[in-house]
Amino acid sequence: MSIESDLRKDGIIVERKLDTLTINTIARNTADRLCKAFPEQNFIFQNLFIALSRIPMYIADIPKGFAEATYFYKNSSMYFRKGLSIDEMEKFAVHEFIHYLQEIKDKKGRLIKLGLCDFDDIKVYGMGLNEGAVQLMASKAINSNEEIVKYYGISLPTNSPSYYPIICNLVNQMSYVTGKEALYDSTLYGSDIFKSQFAQTCGLNNFIKIQNNLDKILKIEEKAIKLDNELMSDKCEGMKAQKVAKKIEKYKGKIKDLFFETQNLIFTSYFNNSFDKITTTADIDEYRVKLYNYKNYIGIADNYSDFNDFYINKMMDLDAKYENIMNNTSLTIVNTSSIAKFFRKIKEILSATVEFKK
Repeated sequence: MSIESDLRKDGIIVERKLDTLTINTIARNTADRLCKAFPEQNFIFQNLFIALSRIPMYIADIPKGFAEATYFYKNSSMYFRKGLSIDEMEKFAVHEFIHYLQEIKDKKGRLIKLGLCDFDDIKVYGMGLNEGAVQLMASKAINSNEEIVKYYGISLPTNSPSYYPIICNLVNQMSYVTGKEALYDSTLYGSDIFKSQFAQTCGLNNFIKIQNNLDKILKIEEKAIKLDNELMSDKCEGMKAQKVAKKIEKYKGKIKDLFFETQNLIFTSYFNNSFDKITTTADIDEYRVKLYNYKNYIGIADNYSDFNDFYINKMMDLDAKYENIMNNTSLTIVNTSSIAKFFRKIKEILSATVEFKK
């Protein structure tokens, strides 16, 4: 099958190739963004610019609801939606250039790994996780500000309000566990650092479950987008339109359920496992701060109180842990005055509902 046929399967119809000057401009400015955003990766600007400038780039007709730009692995080329300005192309190119940098192919040219995503002869694993991680990096490179957005009835903070906001939020929560550096390293080079650190803290089975949920969310969103395009077409009307609309709502409900299932699994596995490692009052103070700050990462919805309930229960558990440490000379007591004051205050408010506001 030809490259053109493969592209048409995704609804992409090529119109023309970009001129050399435009390609060089996009490559130069994108290389500069990546070097400035990720100094710890030790990118060499000249080498990065040369590599990016050699990627063939085209203007194409791309279906609505899909990315404004896409990197196609079979011919190592990039396609931009027609009508974009150069500034817009530069912005959307960052995500696709990261895909270019992270791809690993075998001797026959077959894609076998893409950062956090693994390809085998039967199935693809980690596509959702990888897309979320790449978009987090792209958002950082273009200095995108954090916003509170609402999708599928979920209000959540994200630096990527238009692209993969649901997945990006969950991957960002995962990076709260490991740190951003581990996430970026594994995203760019396909290393197991991120997976190992997350699995060590939250459990390997939990990592696999979360990874699979992110893949499910990605696939369901793609189906919803296709149905939404169908619903907006002139041929979709009457009873057919009602059926399509009903199916879209069903997909949205599935995404919402998967989001909260995944979010709950991330913070419960992380903080439950971390709780068991507490041996000093200093550990209690550090744990308390991490748990409290986690509220800035979560998504919320009407009738969702899981994190609030978890927080209150863990504060009670910390109180008991503190008393145990104070009464057990085999454990270490550190900085007792501030922590004792904190728990006296906690006892006063635990009977009330704790409301977390964004």
